[in-house]
Amino acid sequence: MTKTAFITGATSGIGQATAKILARNNYKIILCGRRKDRLEALQEELAAHTQVHHLVFDVRDKKAVFEAIASLPEAFATIDVLINNAGNAHGLDPIQDGSIEDWDAMIDINIKGLLYVSKAIIPQMKTRQSGHIINIGSTAAKEVYPNGNVYCATKHAVDALNQGMRMDLNLYGIKVGAIHPGMVATEFSQVRFKGDTTRAANVYKGFSPLQADDIADIIHFVLSRPYHVNIADLVVMSTAQASSTIVKRD
Repeated sequence: MTKTAFITGATSGIGQATAKILARNNYKIILCGRRKDRLEALQEELAAHTQVHHLVFDVRDKKAVFEAIASLPEAFATIDVLINNAGNAHGLDPIQDGSIEDWDAMIDINIKGLLYVSKAIIPQMKTRQSGHIINIGSTAAKEVYPNGNVYCATKHAVDALNQGMRMDLNLYGIKVGAIHPGMVATEFSQVRFKGDTTRAANVYKGFSPLQADDIADIIHFVLSRPYHVNIADLVVMSTAQASSTIVKRD
């Protein structure tokens, strides 16, 4: 039976790579993001492999989230897999110098956005007593690093929510797990440094970081396990990275 996967943050990076690998492996795909042009281009590309639908909304907008998901056509209305991938880092400042706007953005996207999307989709999984939720966290969910303060706090929250979801939904046979990547060469650092491409490029300089395809491949592996196997919590780093602050560079 063909399953349907709902992927947030599908316009780039891990979300986009995940959509591609799942499309090649017989999943119907619901692409979600803020950038309509990118979603349309990705949908056109993936349509050669599977059925694809896209939804344009910002996970921070509670009303938009629920309206978008309620608007799904019948062919995509049954969601078997939810990949909570949307998330951002904004700024890298000590707590005393941090921007409140940056804090609000990270809390609204990384925590509240994940909750809104989950709240809109979990009821149907509960009714069917089946489903699989994968929450994309970060090594920042497991340790705090200098100037990471609020971003690390939001990812620690994702870690806690992942554990709480798994406990609460266990009764209904819903699989819940998290994947926590280390440094992945995506647009992440460009967003964190607000378009400063030089500073962003330096993050990945002198070593081989993870690629979005690496994480997408792991997500596909997690989804492909038999029903009785749940990958509950997985930390993934490149060989060069030992922790958030220890990286072997050339």
